[in-house]
Amino acid sequence: MLPRLPNSVNSAKHLDTEQLESGLGQIRQSPKDLGEVKMIVRRPDIDERQVLTIAELDVSEGMLGDNWARRGSSRTRNGSAHPEMQINIMNSRVIELVAVAEERWPLAGDQIYLDMDLSKDNLPAGTRLQLGSAILEVTSMPHLGCKKFVARFGLDAMKFVNSGLGKQLCLRGINARVVQSGTFSVGDVAIKLPAAGPRASTA
Repeated sequence: MLPRLPNSVNSAKHLDTEQLESGLGQIRQSPKDLGEVKMIVRRPDIDERQVLTIAELDVSEGMLGDNWARRGSSRTRNGSAHPEMQINIMNSRVIELVAVAEERWPLAGDQIYLDMDLSKDNLPAGTRLQLGSAILEVTSMPHLGCKKFVARFGLDAMKFVNSGLGKQLCLRGINARVVQSGTFSVGDVAIKLPAAGPRASTA
């Protein structure tokens, strides 16, 4: 388990725009249909992380032991947890690039780091992913870099993931909801299933 995230994250090496853009070619080669789970991170509380080898996903609770339900969201009318943002997924090649060191991956705050093309073209909203015995559905809620992302990975990194191309490729990641409870592990293959079709937001 990682301790509470340190205040010294700003002192870590941050890549500049040229260095970040040099990694686009490798990112674009991410698998489109079968992607490997590279890291699982649970967030028991604000700025706390647990790196797991196996995790359980629940339709109502999201990732068991994670603070998604308790943390709530500013994007819902009553401040409750947003049902379309249960699970945050980031491309492992992107986090490998921006974080520089693997031990800094959990700083991004996502729960699943997946070697897979997360672009809107490849995984549009409604696409389903099977991980182990669980199934996730990609939602339309945007996942963008914020102030914490800047502090941990640099301003150039935020501009990189939030650029027009970055948004199209979903470099910051995607949001998903659990549609079938189950367990999955690091090393499992995420299988892209047929899209479920349009769905009205429940927020």
